[in-house]
Amino acid sequence: MDTLVKSNNLVEDGSKVDPVTFEVLRSIFEYAADRMSSVLQRASFSPILADMIDFSNAIYDADAQLLSQAANCPIHLAAMKFSAEAIIDKYPVNQMKPEDVYLVNDPYKGGTHINDITFMMPIFFGEKIIGFAVSRGHWMDLGGGAAGGQAMDGTHIAGEGLRLPPLKIFSQGEVNQDILDIILNNTRTPHFVKGDLQAHVGCLKAADTELRAAAERYGIDVLTVAMKQLQEYTENIVRKGILDIPDGEYFAEEYADTDGHSNEPIPIKVRLVVEGSDINIDFSETGPEVKGAINSPYANTASAALYSLQFFLAPHAPQNQGMFNPIKITLPDNCWLNAKWPAPTIGCTTLTSAKITSAVWQALAQACPDKVTGSTNADCNWFVSSVVAPDGTTDVFSDLPAGGWGGTPFGDGMNVTEDPLGNCMNMPAESAELLFPIAYESFELRPDSGGPGRYRGGLGAVFKVRYLSDGLLSMESARTLQGSPGVNGGEFSDVQRQTKIYGDGTSEVIGGLDEAGGWKSPLLSNVPFTHGETFMFESTGGGGWGKPLDRDVAAVLDDVLDEYITFNTAYDVYGVVIDKDAKTIDLEATEVRRAELRAA
Repeated sequence: MDTLVKSNNLVEDGSKVDPVTFEVLRSIFEYAADRMSSVLQRASFSPILADMIDFSNAIYDADAQLLSQAANCPIHLAAMKFSAEAIIDKYPVNQMKPEDVYLVNDPYKGGTHINDITFMMPIFFGEKIIGFAVSRGHWMDLGGGAAGGQAMDGTHIAGEGLRLPPLKIFSQGEVNQDILDIILNNTRTPHFVKGDLQAHVGCLKAADTELRAAAERYGIDVLTVAMKQLQEYTENIVRKGILDIPDGEYFAEEYADTDGHSNEPIPIKVRLVVEGSDINIDFSETGPEVKGAINSPYANTASAALYSLQFFLAPHAPQNQGMFNPIKITLPDNCWLNAKWPAPTIGCTTLTSAKITSAVWQALAQACPDKVTGSTNADCNWFVSSVVAPDGTTDVFSDLPAGGWGGTPFGDGMNVTEDPLGNCMNMPAESAELLFPIAYESFELRPDSGGPGRYRGGLGAVFKVRYLSDGLLSMESARTLQGSPGVNGGEFSDVQRQTKIYGDGTSEVIGGLDEAGGWKSPLLSNVPFTHGETFMFESTGGGGWGKPLDRDVAAVLDDVLDEYITFNTAYDVYGVVIDKDAKTIDLEATEVRRAELRAA
């Protein structure tokens, strides 16, 4: 049967499959990854997987090269390869058996932060491995000095939870109960662990089913050739995209507001070196490891750098190893973006990777200003809180209050959209209030939070959650000293801020700038809240694109009427004079006002 199939689907020299078979198999590979995600979301127990979709799934070929991935979390996807390689380094492929399942969450073994746990299963057809299914999910809690492991004041990886090296958790379908018991003993949410584990295994088996069916239909030879052909196809598309960028060196700098211990911002310095169809992303000028919990391990940094470029190089190409082959990463050993044991890393995905993206995009803006957008709010704003349920048990509540994306060369940025690192969802208020003793008071657009520009940055939000019990809140955030930068004359957005509102209505800024100009670190650990107190977070928008005085006056009026910006901003920043009663533009006064601003 295999010989007959091969003759029907391979070209004469056997090096490629015919175009129709190529497209069919490409779709099968993509469907397999998408089906993994459908199974995982529907079968998982924790809301961070089932509702917030904080997971990723991918298929790898027999050489552990990425074959296809679902449209899940970008920061997971490019990093998962390093976890797969760490597993294979410990467990040789020739010793693997069908339905063996391996796991790892060690940040220094291909992981990111400890909560992101990766599972891998070899896919067999007969006696031969034809690929690997890999699934990574953010688990609610794996211990540590704060709920969700978010010990943002920590200085050692041990304070962030249970760090697992590559381990075999299933042997030919049978769970290793000892490993499972260790995990259950090191989590605040054991009621989620078994269900989430089964969901990950289920999604791995879904991929196994699809790939074995493809091998049965087309034969191993055709399948293997198609896998390599698909990766080459994507690489060719990406290289053509790089050729559109002028050769040269492009430097940019971003920063984290703090590492939780320093009062000075922590810079990221990146230099893009473009030469023909190759790019080198060089972080050699970035400083050494920092004391606090924002250090980034190699896999996380590489993933952030790689997905940042893919937004502009070939976003519609099939997603596989071919995306990454033309890109080199230079990352010195003594660098906070190449963290080694025992550096703490809990903020690496949600904070640091977003700053890497912003730095890369700002560098690209010098190379191709007509293509690049203003920066996003560049943070996941991940917060986690332990809460005491009515029966006295402790649970863990988490959310990701989104901000705005930057203005584009073609229009305004998106409002309240998860940062590119995540592609996740906010926690639905209905789910949160059903599962936890909290109440959502608001999640609404925040006027004047988008960076002004010819095309305005998208807006951030005002997020309020009221505690109906005692709790301890931890959170990482940034953009509290300066908002999201714009490009091509676009301006910065507003800053972010964390506030505690007491039961009597008084409030206190607990992270960011207060009205008096004082500043507190936005990396919070175990801040106490009691019944009736409210946590308010004000996220920022994206940076603007182009000069604000070039914005169409009718668009400014629309923004005022939609309450996206205030009358004062329309006058002070955009130079548009609006009659507050008639809600109309005074064109003559606007012309004078814009001339004044241009002269200034």
